[in-house]
Amino acid sequence: MTRATPLLDAGLSTYALEHSSPEDPLLRELSEQTARALGPTAVMQIGADQGTFMTLLAQATGAQYALEVGTFTGYSALCLARGLAGPAPRLICCDISKDYTDIGRPYWERAGVADRIDLRIAPALDTLRSLAPDPFLDLSFIDADKGSYIDYWNEIVPRTRPGGLILVDNTFAYGGVLDPTDPGLARPGCDPAAVHAFNAHAVHDPRVDLVMLPICDGLTLARK
Repeated sequence: MTRATPLLDAGLSTYALEHSSPEDPLLRELSEQTARALGPTAVMQIGADQGTFMTLLAQATGAQYALEVGTFTGYSALCLARGLAGPAPRLICCDISKDYTDIGRPYWERAGVADRIDLRIAPALDTLRSLAPDPFLDLSFIDADKGSYIDYWNEIVPRTRPGGLILVDNTFAYGGVLDPTDPGLARPGCDPAAVHAFNAHAVHDPRVDLVMLPICDGLTLARK
């Protein structure tokens, strides 16, 4: 939902980006196309450092079956799909906007990962509840409407294999989690109260161990 870490000193944020692997030309082109097509709404796209982290995480864990809730224009999906391994890698993407996801489809094709991506345009909860109940997911990423985070979590955790990982975006809510009642900490498109409730739910879930990372607007990493 942001291109940089908003709560980090600007100098340190720039330094961190300069000392991370840069966006490759295809990802940069997708980012620029998203900005041209959507203007201020492009802030919903994840940052380059987060995308690199997600690719590395998929590669390091040997993930084969992945899931994404909230695809937007496909930047995060491309990062995840590139990192998948195994004989039949698959990423299920949940979104409700064909207009947004159509921006990303050509880039998936150009990256050679379109055959790995199963995009489902429907309410995410409907898609999640249609999946097999068995624990088959290696890696999941939640980055959609904050009011449904707990519902998404409760559908994904049982379907995650032991040792599998779940990433949850925007868990800082731009700092709004420190006081969800303070309107001065609220940002358009964010719901600090819902994120605060999700964070409390997740940290007390005995099925996982987790850490909240200061990447972009807060990225929670949980292990089943």
